[in-house]
Amino acid sequence: MTYRGKVKPRGSPDVRELAGLAITKLSVGEMDNNAYLLRCQSTDEQIMIDAAAEPDRLLALIGRDGLSRVVTTHRHADHWQGLAAVVAATDAETVAGADDVEGIPVPTTRAVEDGNRVSVGDCELEVIHLVGHTPGSIALLYDDPSGTPHLFTGDSLFPGGPGRTTDPESFTSLLDHLAAKVFDRLCDETWFYPGHGDDSTLGAERPHLQEWRDRGW
Repeated sequence: MTYRGKVKPRGSPDVRELAGLAITKLSVGEMDNNAYLLRCQSTDEQIMIDAAAEPDRLLALIGRDGLSRVVTTHRHADHWQGLAAVVAATDAETVAGADDVEGIPVPTTRAVEDGNRVSVGDCELEVIHLVGHTPGSIALLYDDPSGTPHLFTGDSLFPGGPGRTTDPESFTSLLDHLAAKVFDRLCDETWFYPGHGDDSTLGAERPHLQEWRDRGW
């Protein structure tokens, strides 16, 4: 079946099968958070991006293959409410941006910075530090050697604009980082997976960069 990236609270997951990586998207919690389970196609190693809520559903998704690590994209509570239970059940390593570690109540095993790598079996994700939504927000890039790039953006980028910021300086920081580290670097075909709601591509959002800047925070 064709992956559409559209999931609903209490609904079924959507699965995308790439040559090297399988991506499963599930909506959890009252705030319609997206949790992503990534599985290496050759080793079956699995990691999760944002164990946001409803740990029973997350653990059912993980299944018997277990979980090597959980990456938390940023410190806001709606993105880690299921983390403690998932880690307790799987003994997974915890990964988060270095500048957000203090805001996440579950101890972080590995604090990451811009350019660090997170493995998923034979696949690798690159950490992209995007300052603005929170000080330590990170995105994760899978530069698929067999296809187009895939980017997990947390709450830093959504269809329609950057994530919420609380002051003009944070907004400018986030938009500048998105422009330099994401839009100036990656192709239009790059598919991105946000922390809430539907997916999009950079090509669909690129024409609106100046609109976002003019709109402000």
